[in-house]
Amino acid sequence: MKTKFYTLLLTLCCSGSLMAQDFSFSQFYEQPLLRNPALAGLFVGDLRVSMAYRDQWSSVTVPYRTASLSVEHKTPIGKHDDFITIGAQMSLDGAGDIRLKRTQFLPAVNFHKSLNPERDTYLSLAVMGGPVSSQFDPTKLKMGDQYGANGYDPGIPSAQPISRNGYSYWDLSTGLCFSTVLDNNIKFYLAAGVSHITRPTIRSVINNGSTFLSPKISFSMGTSTKMGDRGHVIAFADYYAQNGNRQLLGGLLYGIDLTQDDSGDDQAAIYAGSFLRWDDAVIPVVKIDFGHMTMGVSYDINISKLTVASNWRGGLEFTAAYRGFLKIRSSTLDRVRCVRF
Repeated sequence: MKTKFYTLLLTLCCSGSLMAQDFSFSQFYEQPLLRNPALAGLFVGDLRVSMAYRDQWSSVTVPYRTASLSVEHKTPIGKHDDFITIGAQMSLDGAGDIRLKRTQFLPAVNFHKSLNPERDTYLSLAVMGGPVSSQFDPTKLKMGDQYGANGYDPGIPSAQPISRNGYSYWDLSTGLCFSTVLDNNIKFYLAAGVSHITRPTIRSVINNGSTFLSPKISFSMGTSTKMGDRGHVIAFADYYAQNGNRQLLGGLLYGIDLTQDDSGDDQAAIYAGSFLRWDDAVIPVVKIDFGHMTMGVSYDINISKLTVASNWRGGLEFTAAYRGFLKIRSSTLDRVRCVRF
């Protein structure tokens, strides 16, 4: 029992480091602000609302559940085909018997500078920041009676009581994105960003110690091209580096138009493809567009060392998004249409 108790203490002491690893979605391209705030506004229309829900590791332990919602609105600014996108990223991440969860609300602003209006070429600079909080329920800790409800035994000198049930901090990230339309109507973007640039301090829940949330460097790319009269190929890739950890995620989708409607109001298409999270999971994806709505579903097939326990099972994920025009000022619609992907 003592071994289990000290293991728990070590886990709680390191909770700041464990929580410092940012979560990500398999359909990461549907949550652009989580990738890089400079990707806000790269869509047709002036409004996009996106949501995602992920249920992971239910085959191994208490499921890790993550929900995310982002809102983006863009509008022309100045007289040179420039734009500004105002948005916000909200998320709730929860896991485990002790209901360890993290919530965040991150407003964002992205300025798109027009470099070549004929090719829809833009350089975008963004900043995003706001409050983040994390809590757990100490009453859910499973301890022997001799350790008390909070896992503290006064008869063990090295044991320490749990002094708080969470922590909070302010976060800040920034990013830069170059987007353009190449020959043959190939749409393309490259982006780089840095998250946690202020190195937020995370206080221990057991003592007065603290740790820092290490900055995360990200590189993102995306491309879209038509294949024949009705086909589309879209591809995305992300690379992250944080505190000595690295992640590479990428893949592609092939889509077929089900209708032919240049207005986009009744356009429908279906996509299928696969992504790979390097050394972790293979991710088949199905996505459907109909009118202004997009819905997708994916499943992680675990290929990491955890396959012994997971039996290749990983996480189920759903996404949905709406994008379109508010049509408040009809004279600006053509200009807003310029920034897209």
